[in-house]
Amino acid sequence: MTRSELITALMQKNPHLRLKEATRLVNIVFGTITSSLAEGSRVELRGFGAFSVKERDPRIGRNPKTGVQVKVGKKLVPFFKTGKELHQRLNKPVAGSKRSRSSV
Repeated sequence: MTRSELITALMQKNPHLRLKEATRLVNIVFGTITSSLAEGSRVELRGFGAFSVKERDPRIGRNPKTGVQVKVGKKLVPFFKTGKELHQRLNKPVAGSKRSRSSV
């Protein structure tokens, strides 16, 4: 789902919202999450999951075109951990599926 699809879904579930208002709301939510992560805070949405920032150690990488080794410094990366409810919903067995809960 893209940002514009999310805005459209928001407008469909809330017919009183206009495109400009729905866009503003989505931008506020994403902006707030982004700002919190940039400040080093954890963002928890109960039942859905939690966004946090993890630090990756420096390492030796490789340029894929030339094969030359390159030093890659430490960096911060966003991390998402699913909440219990979302995890259960994603792993719920589907009727007629070969995959069952025990094989996951």
